[in-house]
Amino acid sequence: MSLGNILVVDDDKNLLELLQMRLEAADYTVATALTEDRAEELVREEIFDLAVIDLQLQQMDGISLMKALHLIHPGLPVIILTAYGTIESAVEAVKSGAYTYLTKPFDPRGLLIEIGKALENRKLSSEVKRLKELLTEHFNIPNIIAKSEKMRQVIDLVTRAADTDSTVYIQGESGTGKEIIAKAIHLASQRKDRPFVALNCAAIPETLLESELFGYEKGAFTGAIRNFKGLLAQAHQGTIFFDEIGDMPLSIQAKLLRVLQERQFYPLGGKKPVEVDVRVVTATNKNLEQEITKGAFREDLFYRIYVIPILLPPLRDRKEDIPALAEHFLKKLARQTGKGVRGLTPMAMQKLMIHNWPGNVRELENTLEYAVAMAPHELITEDLILRGRDVPEEPLGPLKEAREEFERRYIIRLLELTKGNVSKAAEVAGRYRADFYHLLKKYQISPEIFKKAKEE
Repeated sequence: MSLGNILVVDDDKNLLELLQMRLEAADYTVATALTEDRAEELVREEIFDLAVIDLQLQQMDGISLMKALHLIHPGLPVIILTAYGTIESAVEAVKSGAYTYLTKPFDPRGLLIEIGKALENRKLSSEVKRLKELLTEHFNIPNIIAKSEKMRQVIDLVTRAADTDSTVYIQGESGTGKEIIAKAIHLASQRKDRPFVALNCAAIPETLLESELFGYEKGAFTGAIRNFKGLLAQAHQGTIFFDEIGDMPLSIQAKLLRVLQERQFYPLGGKKPVEVDVRVVTATNKNLEQEITKGAFREDLFYRIYVIPILLPPLRDRKEDIPALAEHFLKKLARQTGKGVRGLTPMAMQKLMIHNWPGNVRELENTLEYAVAMAPHELITEDLILRGRDVPEEPLGPLKEAREEFERRYIIRLLELTKGNVSKAAEVAGRYRADFYHLLKKYQISPEIFKKAKEE
């Protein structure tokens, strides 16, 4: 079975044949083109998963061809091949939309590694887009942001879990988006057209939780003047989501365990069992293994629900997502408020990046809601971010992380001083321009926001 359909474009016939041979030996399907016209013709005729394009072609450069192919197939990942002396042009290609570039002569194993990364990145990006569309369509919740590697791993787990009917256990701090992930699992599953029923176990008193979950028959207790279909019955053939299951009372835990084992239950006051077919998704902000030790959670229930664990990272561990999250929330808040806020100053963004975010994504959204409400101009300044609060210092971490954090802040400061001029920033840093672009890509820093600040 082919690992993917790849287009290779090069005006060197010998190199073209060599690449075709190596890629086909690695189980890829390969189409080749010696000319730009033939490459465009092929992309119109069939769907490719990736293109490998030489930078120097006969009629146009590889960047221009890439742009032409993107007009036909916008999501096509492109790897540029370049000679050493044209690295700067290859870097420009990455800025223009190429996935990466390789310099000639290149290690064939390196090409295969980059192709594998590009295809995996494309797959995950497609899944993120699909889940966003599903969430927007059904729940008007488009904000799954997965730029960071940790969140991409979460999306990969969500996709694989959705294809099964197994119970899913989501663990994460408050504000990390556990319910969004639960809804994404439901919408990507075979049960997507059936009900999604959510129950917050921490929000309902114990005296009401049992009747809400199992329902009751008329006359089961004082005030039961009619039959009531509980949440389990409402979720039949769909998904039931137990949010904050760690706060479920022990008495209800025992009854839920029985439901999970037997797939039936008795409504309060009922004499006949009700059969139920549900997909179960649970979430908690607690460490349930510790709760078991304290006697607050049943061990047998834990092992019944801990089938497919998904651990949601806190925002402080996925800071690469903060710029994209901030952009999403600003657009949403600008629409809601009717204000013309269109971005943050570099110092405001830096303040977001160094905060520890104990309240996670929910805290970030609330912070930006205040900033948008109070902003007198189109750009939000740092004085509106976390106003009136001390921003705690982050705890000491590994030396490698500390070095990377210093490097990231150093680059931001350089771009502030040079107003987004990459050439000047690279010169001050004592780095080649191409190397500096690698650093910008590594830390997902866009020089454009510093140029916009200059314009203001």
